[in-house]
Amino acid sequence: MAEAFAAEVAANVLAKLSSAAFQQIGCFWDVQDEFEKLRDVLMAIKAVLVDAEEQQNHNREITLWLQKFKDGCYRVEDLLDEFEIEALRRQVMERGSSRRKVSRFLSGSNSLAFRLRMGRKIKKVKDMLDEIESNKSRFHLLERHHRVRNIIHGQRETYSFVKTSDVIGRDEDKENMVAFLMDPTDGDGKGDDIPVLAIVGIGGIGKTALAQLVFNDERVKTHFWLRIWVCVTEDFDVKQLMIKIIKSATGTTMCKDMNKEELHKVLRDGLKGKRFLIVLDDVWNEDKRKWIELKDLLATGGQGCKIICTTRTRKVAAITSTVPQYDLEHLSYENSLSLFLRLAFKEGEEVQHKNLVRIGEGIVRKCKGVALAVKTLGSLLCSTRVEYDWELVRDSEIWKLEQKENDILPALKLSYDHLPWHLKQCFAFCSVFPKDFEFNSLQLTLLWTGNGFLQYSNENEEPEDIGNRYIHELWSRSFFQQVEEGVFYSTFKMHDLVHDLALSVVQNEVNSFNHCSTRNVRHLWLEASGQGASTLPNNLDHLRSLIISSNEEQRASSESLIADYISRSKHLRVLHLVDSSFEQLPNSIGYLKHLRYLSIYGNGNIERLPNSICNLQSLQTLLLGGCRGIEALPKDIRYLISLRTLCITTKQANLQESGIGCLSSLRFLRFYACGNLKYLFEDMQRLTALRILVIDECKNLVSLPPGLKYLTALQILVISDCEKLDLCMGLELGGEQAGSLRKLFIRGLPKVVSLPQWILLGSAKTLQQLYIIGLENLSTLPRWFRYLVSLQSLGIIDCPKLLSLPQGMQQLAALKQVGITGCPKLGKRCMKQTGEEWPKIAHVPQLYVSNDLETSITYDE
Repeated sequence: MAEAFAAEVAANVLAKLSSAAFQQIGCFWDVQDEFEKLRDVLMAIKAVLVDAEEQQNHNREITLWLQKFKDGCYRVEDLLDEFEIEALRRQVMERGSSRRKVSRFLSGSNSLAFRLRMGRKIKKVKDMLDEIESNKSRFHLLERHHRVRNIIHGQRETYSFVKTSDVIGRDEDKENMVAFLMDPTDGDGKGDDIPVLAIVGIGGIGKTALAQLVFNDERVKTHFWLRIWVCVTEDFDVKQLMIKIIKSATGTTMCKDMNKEELHKVLRDGLKGKRFLIVLDDVWNEDKRKWIELKDLLATGGQGCKIICTTRTRKVAAITSTVPQYDLEHLSYENSLSLFLRLAFKEGEEVQHKNLVRIGEGIVRKCKGVALAVKTLGSLLCSTRVEYDWELVRDSEIWKLEQKENDILPALKLSYDHLPWHLKQCFAFCSVFPKDFEFNSLQLTLLWTGNGFLQYSNENEEPEDIGNRYIHELWSRSFFQQVEEGVFYSTFKMHDLVHDLALSVVQNEVNSFNHCSTRNVRHLWLEASGQGASTLPNNLDHLRSLIISSNEEQRASSESLIADYISRSKHLRVLHLVDSSFEQLPNSIGYLKHLRYLSIYGNGNIERLPNSICNLQSLQTLLLGGCRGIEALPKDIRYLISLRTLCITTKQANLQESGIGCLSSLRFLRFYACGNLKYLFEDMQRLTALRILVIDECKNLVSLPPGLKYLTALQILVISDCEKLDLCMGLELGGEQAGSLRKLFIRGLPKVVSLPQWILLGSAKTLQQLYIIGLENLSTLPRWFRYLVSLQSLGIIDCPKLLSLPQGMQQLAALKQVGITGCPKLGKRCMKQTGEEWPKIAHVPQLYVSNDLETSITYDE
């Protein structure tokens, strides 16, 4: 798997070369012919990559050839990046009020010099790729566009038989499945009404074993006239599935040469009027039309028919399942240990090897409840009683251990191979995080965006939306586990075995925990102790992401060390220095012209940012939240024209004009813990693309700028813990504005007695979520609540003076969730049936109401 990543990198570069933006750049600099030649040689090499990646396991030279090609692709990407950077620099030059001043600020923009320099770079990269292309003939590689999956993995074939004693810890799951099969209320079991249950889980967790247990249960055998087990092919060939079902139902094997019409007649006769159970094991099909075609063919069965599908993806479950999907949980530690001991020892032998059992307990913990991982490692150790061998397995990453075809890592690799190429890159990048690291969707999207991993299907797509879609897709396919679902973003982590899979894919491209073993590393996680610096190569020219992890005991505090990293990493896209403690950011930060993401979040010692940071025209994310020592923002911050995400903590009482207001690309803006800030910038209305605005812990803020009303793209507004803020001050009504606000979160504003009308004036038809928390003086809710026709979720928490809900709430048909807690008087009046306010919310499906005197009650219809 070491170089299974080359095709994805090449596809990324080719997509960029073929984009409309680079066609324009090519014409402007008269290099379109050179771009076309680069594209041609990349396409010629990419055509044989599928064959090369499959052959590299038997030929080390091919692995090295793939590595050189991958390096070449990254070189092309850096080259293209320079053209984009130059275009941004020229935009800044044209924007400045004094061309001469801006020209001095952006030195080295001579067009002729740039054209000559880039011409030499293009030639150098082209020569490198030509050599790689000419060397491919040595390996006799074939042009192929698709992997032959049965060559890579073998054709996985499952069957219905299972030895019941070999399946541990699934009794409760089995009973749940049997209850579903026996339940006569789940549809009539005929035609389109055949109930379908999808069992969903990560590869190797035990979905097939559970289905086998259920299939062979005596109650199930008695209940169904026909029981049919089908191991589904990856391409979901409906004709082949018909043949398999006919063979299982009738025992005939004389239908291979029949056409679909003939097969349908045989299938209809075989199933007609019979109550059947069909298990479709290992379904990958995401084409709903194929599923409907198959299900229609099964419509002749009798009453009470059922179908069970096993799948790794929630998307398949959404297509197939007619009842809520069954998410299969991991085995408990106790059950995992029992399974491991049964495989690693002969019956009763474990009592003679207490030391090995103790080591085995650590091995089982690393499996994290995945049955196939337990079986893989237990079977691996069954032939040895040498403690060193057991310790080696316990202390090694699973991806470094020898794996057979049906072991855990090849099983997980199958899921990876089914990913589209753009998701492969995004998933593999996540191996840079330590195991059990929890990341949120916003943070991960910013890191992916900084590295250029996101692919745009049209120019109007926002990277934030693309990132969220990618995350949902990886969660749907069981690569991510959701830890917490928040109001504005969700938190995820990866199972340890999935993390091992990611490491096995990228190996020498990603290093963490100070282990930097190769100059080719592109994404690096270092601990803040500084000990990792001595192990780094002098040349980190390949490095794209540098993440330095700090905590309360160990913080990155050395300015010289940071400067050293910067000097050796000229092509950095991501620099993450969260919770550091250095007092100055080196001036040399301005030389990182490729940088797109910079975070010094939580550094309480830094007082000022160098103005050279404003040279970074490619910078998209700047996170300064929690930097409580910053006296003022850089004076030339307006030149960060690509900035999309900005989080600020500053000691300033007032923000400069023609500063943040000039950042027209901003989508996310947060003011956090700006203790002296009294007023925001007056030209806020210029931020026409702003989607999220967060104002948090600004204790002295007294008013909001009038321009807030004109942010027509604003979707999320959060105002929290601002003691002196008067929401009505400075925001007089000036005619109805067209808004797009979807989520509003207001917390800890003691001056608020009632909600001002301006907040919702333009968003009556768009607001979906409203949370009102800790408004200690709020006494009434406005009458215009009834006009929030799109409101789906309402939370009212810790508003002790609030007595009633507004009239007309019962008209809010879209309202699905209401939570009321910490409001003693209102909570009592909203009690089910007996409360005076109950009729206003009786229509809401999900209610949580607490009167704080008696008990909390959840109503879930």
